[in-house]
Parts: sequence; structure tokens; C-alpha cells
Amino acid sequence: MELGNVIKKMRFRASLTQEQLAEKLGVSPQSVSKWENGISMPDISLLPGIAEIFGVTVDELFGLNESEKLRRIENRLAFEEPLPGDVFWAYEDDLTHALEKTEDKAKIYSLLAHLYHHRMASDAKKVSQYARESMKRAPERKDCQWLLDMSEGQAVWDWNISNHAKVIAFYQEIIREDRKVNPDRRTWLPHFWLIDNLIADHRTKEAREVLDDFSKIQKDRDYMIPAYQASIALAEFDEKKADAIMEEAFQTYREDPGFLFEAAQYYAKKGSYERAITAYEASYERDKKPRFIDALQGVMTIYEIQGKYQEAANTCDRILENLKTEWNLTEEALVREIERERSRYLEKVRGR
Repeated sequence: MELGNVIKKMRFRASLTQEQLAEKLGVSPQSVSKWENGISMPDISLLPGIAEIFGVTVDELFGLNESEKLRRIENRLAFEEPLPGDVFWAYEDDLTHALEKTEDKAKIYSLLAHLYHHRMASDAKKVSQYARESMKRAPERKDCQWLLDMSEGQAVWDWNISNHAKVIAFYQEIIREDRKVNPDRRTWLPHFWLIDNLIADHRTKEAREVLDDFSKIQKDRDYMIPAYQASIALAEFDEKKADAIMEEAFQTYREDPGFLFEAAQYYAKKGSYERAITAYEASYERDKKPRFIDALQGVMTIYEIQGKYQEAANTCDRILENLKTEWNLTEEALVREIERERSRYLEKVRGR
């Protein structure tokens, strides 16, 4: 139903004349008449007031169904940072109510997680900004260094803080429970996440056991087996063995963009930056369009580490071109983030 008809129907239900509604909104009765006859639309700034008068949400004014509401939330999370407080709580309310109406609760819980992560990421940027400003003026402030640990994911020296025991236990539980419910199905992603965290904590014996289990699940990602074997060897400080595993894997998977990306990550983690750039570029070149920007982000970061800020800015241009031409993204939050990174690199170039 068109917005004008909705306003008219709700006005009748509320027993309001056009003049009374106009007075409440601070507009002329002629404006209300034009809305209801489809001649014009209310200014967007009036919509919250109209919704409040009728005791509905703005979404209900537009007659959005549940799937349309969810899609609207997803789109706004992609476009806007940070969300105004009233919008955040309205979305949180919409999603918690949606839990009672839908069978696809995993979808709603995922959106709730994304909603809170969106706010967390926006807040973390402010935490970083203010903590950095404080530390510039008082570098010895330990409280602000700790805040940077939390907001930026910096390395933490204390093992009791930095270990991943809790998330490892969670993924182990996910795998066990999935097997109880679906004994003939083995989901591979939780295996990857479990191995990642086991390697990070140097729990290599357990990582090998999980990798062996994964090797029995599916074969279309079998290049992950040597990639993880090399990473496990590296976690055991056997770089020679790790490099040999990767070199042998190249003989089989040198044309596979997935393996090339994993090889790039391996070399980047061990500080072999030139080899990492070569592998990232090869992965990106061989990938099918529309291509994800992860490989280019890896290249961009390496150039920053190397102090090659012009090259990093040029890589930002490539990322922006990808987002525009391959994903048709021009205004999203990700685009603005890359534009900010590009500006930061160019500032460093000019500051030399």
C-alpha cells in the first residue's frame, strides 16, 4: 500500500481530521491532503512524528514485511557507521521480536550479532582515537595501552590473557554436537576455525588430530591440508620443514587461487613479504569475478609495513575499482574505509 493511503487509513482509525493531523505535525491541511491523494510525499524528517502519532514504527508506515525489514537492517549496517542510538535500539527491538515469529532463528541471531558488532567496531574506533591521543601526551599510561589491546586486537604478552582456550572449547563443542545431530555430515568450517586457534596457541598435536579428521570430510578444499601442515610445522619452529611442505604443494596447486591465497598468508606470517605479494597477486589474477578484495588488502598491508606508502595508496585505488566495477559498491562503509586508508597513505607520502 502506498504511504499516502496508509496515512489516510491510520488517520481514520485515530479519528483525526486532516486539519488535526496537520496541526500536530506543524504543516498545512493541504499538505496532508496531497499526501493522501498521492500528489506528494511527506518530508523524511516528518516520518518519525507521523509514526509516533499513530503508535506505529516507521517501517509499519511503509508496510514492510518481516523479510523486507531484515533486508533493510542488513543494508543499513553495510552503509552507515555509526548507527544513531535510537536506530540501533529500534533494530535491536525488531530483531528480538522477529525471533518469536521465524523458524530461521540462526538468521536472526546472526543479524543481532552483526548489529552489536557494528556498534562495537564503531566504538572501538573511538576508543583507539582517544587512547592514542592520550598516549601521545603520556606514553607511560598503561591503562590506554591496554585499551588499544582491546580495541585494535594488538598482541598481548600475558598468556593468561592471550590464549584461545575458551573459543577452542566452543568449536570443539560445535563439532561434537553437529555429529550427534548429523552423523553423516561433517561441516568443514568449524574444523578450520578450531585449527586456526590451536595453531595460534601452539597446541600442534591437537591441531594435527583435527586436520586428520578434516582430511576425511571433503576433497574440494584439499589444498588446505598442506597449507595447515606447513603452518603447524612453523608453529613448532621447524621453518625448514614448513617451507618444504609449501614448495611441494606448489607443484600440485600452483594454478589454484585458493591455494595461492593460503600460500600468500603463510609467507606473510613468516615475514617473507616479497613471496607473499607474488602469491597474493597470482591468487587475485586467477580468481573468478567478482573477486574478493582480501588478496589486495594483504598486498596493501605489506606495502605499509615496508614503508612503501605510494604503492599502498595505489593498491587502495585497485580495491576501490574492484568494489565499484565488480561489486557495484560506491557508497558503502567499506568504500569509505578504503578511501580513508588511501588518504592516510598519501599523507605519509607528502610528509616525507
